[in-house]
Amino acid sequence: MHKKYLLFIIGILFFVTSLISSGCKRNYTPKPRGYIRIDLPEKKYTQYNTDCPYTFLYPTYSTIEKDSSHLNEKCWININYKDYDGKIHISYKDVKNNIGQILEETRSLAYKHTIKADAITERVFIKPEKNVYGTVYEIAGDAASSIQFFLTDSTEHYLRGALYFNAQPNKDSLAPLINFVREDIVVLIESFEWK
Repeated sequence: MHKKYLLFIIGILFFVTSLISSGCKRNYTPKPRGYIRIDLPEKKYTQYNTDCPYTFLYPTYSTIEKDSSHLNEKCWININYKDYDGKIHISYKDVKNNIGQILEETRSLAYKHTIKADAITERVFIKPEKNVYGTVYEIAGDAASSIQFFLTDSTEHYLRGALYFNAQPNKDSLAPLINFVREDIVVLIESFEWK
């Protein structure tokens, strides 16, 4: 009887050991994080033309609203991407022999994102036949604003733009929207004219 009991215990131990060891050999493959698919509209543009001293093309799937902030000045507007909860904030200033100071403030505003940025690249824009000069700051990483730019004639006019989405900055999930709006910003800059 003692032998049967011993064989029974050994059998149970073998069963439990094989059960535990087979449970640890799961074929698990980590899955990449998925994001919601965003259907983007076809690119179409229309002319923005008001009593402000500038004009440009903007996308028909966006709306232009007067800026409602407490600093709101004449010709400050927002290009609103309502379906994507994003805006390009546009501010305008008259230049009064202070272009150096204005450009340094612009650069400082862009580089405030250095803390969260992976990189900041600057692209210069020059259109001498229209007297339009500027710089586009592309801010890579999880910064609050991924694209900022300014345009000036360097003597009378200055315009600044900054793209923001009303969402927690996440370069992976926002990448399709940032790339989509980047194309609109390029069209805005290339079509931009002072009046």
